[in-house]
Order: sequence, then C-alpha cells, then structure tokens
Amino acid sequence: MTTLSLSQLTLSHFRSHKRVVLDLAPQPIAIYGPNGAGKTNLLEAVSLLSPGRGLRRAGAEDLIRRPEALGWKVTAHLQSLHQSHDIATWAEVGQPRQLRIDDKTAPQVALGRIARILWLVPSMDRLWIEGAEGRRRFLDRATLSFEPRHADAVLAYEKAMRERNRLLKDMVRDPHWYTALEAQMADASTAIQANRMRAIAELTAAQAAATTAFPAASLSLTAPDPIPDDLQQVLADTRPRDMAAGRTLIGPHRADLQAIYADKGVAAKDCSTGEQKALLISLILANGRALASDFGAPPILLLDEVAAHLDATRRAALYDEICGLGAQAFMTGTGAELFAELGARAQYLEVTDADRTSVVTIRENG
Repeated sequence: MTTLSLSQLTLSHFRSHKRVVLDLAPQPIAIYGPNGAGKTNLLEAVSLLSPGRGLRRAGAEDLIRRPEALGWKVTAHLQSLHQSHDIATWAEVGQPRQLRIDDKTAPQVALGRIARILWLVPSMDRLWIEGAEGRRRFLDRATLSFEPRHADAVLAYEKAMRERNRLLKDMVRDPHWYTALEAQMADASTAIQANRMRAIAELTAAQAAATTAFPAASLSLTAPDPIPDDLQQVLADTRPRDMAAGRTLIGPHRADLQAIYADKGVAAKDCSTGEQKALLISLILANGRALASDFGAPPILLLDEVAAHLDATRRAALYDEICGLGAQAFMTGTGAELFAELGARAQYLEVTDADRTSVVTIRENG
C-alpha cells in the first residue's frame, strides 16, 4: 500500500524542545520516557501539520519555549502518496502562525489535501460522559479527514452565527440585518450536515468490514431540535425565541454524536472506563481503515498514552492492527516495556529531561 509518513521532523524552540532533528522510519514510532519529559510535545508538533490548532488546541503564543521566548518553528519532510512535500509552520512572538508548503505560503486547509493526521489523547477518555462540544469536535476532526473543505463550512457557519448572536443580544429587530447571515448559516449547515453524515457512514462501514479485537460503536447524530432542511426559514421564524435567549438555539452547532457499544447494546456513556477507551480506539482505527481506501494511504496516527486502560492482550492487538494498517503511528508511554509487543516493528525514541530541556534519543528496540 502507498504510504503517508514523515521522514524528517525538526523542532526549534517548541515548548520543552530547544532543538530536535529526527530522521523517522515509515513505521510505528514508540516514544517513551518519564512524565513531563516532553513526549506529548512531539505529538503536538506533528499535529500542527494538519489544519487547526493541534491536539491541545493551543494558541501560537502557548507553543513558545520559555524563558527564551524567541518564537517557534516546526518543519517536516512528508512522503504523501507518490509525492514529497516540505512543510514549515512557525510563529514569531506576538505574531499569528505561518505556514509554507514546498516553500510557498499556504492556508492551513491546504494541509488537509496532502496529509491525513488523526489523534487520540488522554483528555478524550471522558468524551462520552462530558458535554456535546467535545463530541462534535471529535466528529468534525473525523469529518475533516474525509473532506478537508469541511473546515471552511464550519468556519463560515460559526462566523455568521456570531454576527447573528450579536444582533440578538443587541435586540436588533429589523429583519434586513438577519437575512444574509441566516442564508449563509443555512448554506453552510447543509454542507456540515452532509459531511458529518458521510463521516459517520464511512466509520460505520469500516467497522462492519473489519475483524478486530476492539468493540464496534453504533453511531448517530442527534440534536435538541432536529435540524430542518429549510433552516433559513426556521431561523427567521425563531428570532423572537432566540432573542429572548440571546443566542441561536437551532442548527448544527447544537448537534451531538452518540455511540452505543454495539454487541452489548449499551450507551458509551454507561460503559466502563476501559470499554470507553476501547470504543475510542476502535473509531480511530476505523477512521484509519476508511482513509486508507478513501485517501489512498492510511493516516498518520498520534496516540498519546494509548496503553492506558489496556491490558497486555489488547495492547498487542492494537499494535498488530496498526502494523496491519501500515500506518506511521506516533505512540507515547512512560516505559519501553509498554511497547514490548511491537518488537522490531517500531522505531524507538527515548525522551528525557535535562535542565528543563527535552532530549530525544533514538534507541534500538527500546
């Protein structure tokens, strides 16, 4: 299968990393070391090679290494399908993040055309029991992996909605102020809904077609009020209600992703911690399998502390599936023993801390 992988990654003054240059293999990357050494910072740097604010959703200023505060830079050489790309993203102090692809300035959405990057981080372990916003974000990341233009639709919708909400809070009643905004929201909503439903269908099909050690999740998209096809008219009709609330109460921004542990018929929110983690891993793997067919290569996976809540048997099954998928998966853990089942199938990086500076060393088989 055609591969998607990073062959080189360079970090300069990025969080705890002062200067790191890594030559990477197109295979799983096992990253181990004590807590606080800077393992997750490596994953975060890779996540910035996809559209958006990365796996921590951090602002550009938050990524600057302290106390130097010189600005930061991440560069990478990407093998994507049958092409190679040089990517550089950086930010100077007080300036927004910049991006260049093959030495040309580019918008972030362009990253979605040449790479697919998925991640699973510990904060997502509570996905099924916390608010709907996190689940929407999870679904939108999956949706973005299939349709890079989904980000444009979401941004267009949110921008128009913010303007409408401002009018509502200011008690503006003249309909002429609302018409164009509500038309923009309706157009973007149609695209958002279609993209999200496509992603759910892709994930469902990928789960059904696979033999896996991880449980399948039955997925559905819900909302407090069904999102109508004629959203523009409904928004016009509900202005008095929305004005009383001071915000828009219907639309794709109110959608929620629901999951059920298929074999047990139990809602994900009612499953054990281990089952919830397994369902998340199952969806990430399904996303990867679907993208291998849709994009032409499996995505790059970022799996932070992925071994948490997994016993040795399921951990080995996860590694087997990642290797079978052919994905370059960056995985972190506190010790090399957590990756013993990978053996020679992985490249091993040890991360240590030396006077508040991360040091990354390539090791042989951990």
